[in-house]
Amino acid sequence: MPELPSSVRVALWVTRAWADGTPIEEILPRALPDVHVVTGDVERLATWREFGESALLVALPAAGDITGLPATSPEALDEAVAAGEALVAPGLGGLLVPDVRTFGSELEPGTLLEWHAHDAQPVPRHRVEALDAGELERQLRTRLERDTAVLDAIGGQPFGAGAARELADNAFGARWGLPPGIPPRAQRVIHVAATVSLVARLGLEVPDGALVASIAAQREDVLRGLLRAAERTLADATNAASAALAGWVPAR
Repeated sequence: MPELPSSVRVALWVTRAWADGTPIEEILPRALPDVHVVTGDVERLATWREFGESALLVALPAAGDITGLPATSPEALDEAVAAGEALVAPGLGGLLVPDVRTFGSELEPGTLLEWHAHDAQPVPRHRVEALDAGELERQLRTRLERDTAVLDAIGGQPFGAGAARELADNAFGARWGLPPGIPPRAQRVIHVAATVSLVARLGLEVPDGALVASIAAQREDVLRGLLRAAERTLADATNAASAALAGWVPAR
């Protein structure tokens, strides 16, 4: 089953745990079933809750696009961009950035996830409360239709042909490892955004050798733009879901 970024899963599972009182140590294995060892500054999650935090947010930055990251140190910014994801404590201010490594042998590999804590500025709550899953979905679908038309005009096989189609079908049918209680509309947008992100990434990883260099560059630019749009939507939809799980906004 395709997996969501670790920070997306942890943000939603932890926010739900904070709401119903489930201990964090019981929640993390559900959020990260594919991770064998979780270490680092993970105790910060319990500390944030003790000091009144009720919703955990996520950012999915990339080089040249730090949308969603609060003001923080250059070192933390670089680390979050390199990881491509981070957890955000909106009320108290703070970041947790994951560092994923493998260990063991080729026959018995393991995954270790180490969280690194950084100071950051708080995130205004009204920005999160204003996120609307329906509008997020409309914007992403509009972008997808536009970019698909451009890719069709360019030619070639922009989404990796049959492999991408199979991946998309599997992704739309997957549960994605989400906790219960997420509003249906936000959950649907998370599914759509994550699927578009996966397919766009696959299109970038599987270049079409039939295209000349200039046309291939155009294709790559379109796919990169679509990938960033999908990841921004995924982060916003996750944060809208966290706001609902925390009771900041009505579930809708």
